[in-house]
Amino acid sequence: MKKVPYDLIVIGSGPGGYSAAIRAGQYGLKTALVEKQAKLGGTCLLVGCIPTKSLLQTADVWQRFVHADEEGIQCENPRLDYPKVKARKDGIVDKHSKGVAMLLKRAKVDRIAGYATLKGGGKVEVQADSGLQMLEAKNIIIATGSEARMLPGLEPDAQFILTNIEILDLTAVPRSLIIIGAGAVGVEFASIFKRFGTEVTVVEMLPRVVPVEDEDISKELERSFKKQKIRVETGARAENIQKTASGVKLTLTTRDGKQEILEAEKLLVAVGRKPNTDRIGLENTKVELDRGFIKVDQNQQTAEPGVYAIGDVVAGTPQLAHVATREGMIAVAHMAGKPAVPINKNRIPGCTYTEPGIGSVGLTEALARAQGYKVKVGRFPFAGDSRATILGHHEGFVKVVTEEEYGEILGVHIIGPEAFELIGEAVAAMEAEATVEVMMQTIHAHPTLYEAMGEAFNAVYGLSINA
Repeated sequence: MKKVPYDLIVIGSGPGGYSAAIRAGQYGLKTALVEKQAKLGGTCLLVGCIPTKSLLQTADVWQRFVHADEEGIQCENPRLDYPKVKARKDGIVDKHSKGVAMLLKRAKVDRIAGYATLKGGGKVEVQADSGLQMLEAKNIIIATGSEARMLPGLEPDAQFILTNIEILDLTAVPRSLIIIGAGAVGVEFASIFKRFGTEVTVVEMLPRVVPVEDEDISKELERSFKKQKIRVETGARAENIQKTASGVKLTLTTRDGKQEILEAEKLLVAVGRKPNTDRIGLENTKVELDRGFIKVDQNQQTAEPGVYAIGDVVAGTPQLAHVATREGMIAVAHMAGKPAVPINKNRIPGCTYTEPGIGSVGLTEALARAQGYKVKVGRFPFAGDSRATILGHHEGFVKVVTEEEYGEILGVHIIGPEAFELIGEAVAAMEAEATVEVMMQTIHAHPTLYEAMGEAFNAVYGLSINA
């Protein structure tokens, strides 16, 4: 076995892992990145964020064709070529995976294929088809990501019981789909396939959809889904799940205790994700776990000297690609002796790419009140925004949660057109510690969607113009 000394070994090539490796290369650290899969990019790029958003973009375009006559465009008998939709999605993934490889090469990062196992003392064993290789480094970053949780007694397959991986490989639009779980993954696939013509049912055990969002956002998305004829059952349980000759069937127990047999061509299980911390050699280190997640300090350091962890494996932070990337920047800066500002969890944006879309940052109204703030709320509907009307997407609203006395912005919650883009203004404002008054005085171009942001800030004091 060959020993190669490095300043840093990164295990995992997701957004957090490859970004950390590139930054380390930029800082002049001799760096290696170990990845067990043939393609680089991790879950986000290969079977998560990027392919899903490709399908959502196509669903948006398809919907415009279906309703083109409303804009005076005659488009008779449009046809969805789903194999070509899938090919486009796969092409985007392949392009950006190759792009990651190019970026690593440019940063002089050694790419090592194989399965990495921590051996303690800065050593990492890599098992590849060609045999074993022992690497050694001053620092190690664990960026092994997560995988879909599965319901007890079920196993995913390519035909009937799907996770985010299998559903992305479908070659035809299913006639019917049951989705268990109404978090971001579940509602995004509901939004995709309903617009492609699938009969969709969403089952959520908790009292509302997208439960991490502000309650008003959850209510608005559920209202919109029902308007789109997506069946939504919250406070409900899916039991006795079985495969049939043509799909799946299960027993639905609704919130009022009624039971119903549901059948569908496909079942998507979207009940969360578990960290990939098994079988990576943590038992050979002092790394501490919390329910399978790795404990870290504000610099992303674990209890094992020289070992850091970032991304979905970390305890107490959202499983989001941009969080992993930022954590990687902090870890590498710390080991390189550069300034590193810890993550402020109240400044992490969350985006859900449904129709209507969702973007949020900071405290929900309920959390702000629970933390003892004297809360003042501003709200502006997209129905009053001329650009939203031009686009034909005027559902939803912007909600601003503030502290009453000093005008501190505690949280911003958006549901509506391009919400996932609009939230950027709120993140920047909160990071700069701008007050409501500052944002009221900020000129917003007309006609734009982000005018709704300015109106919502004015609405905190009852001064919005167009509502």
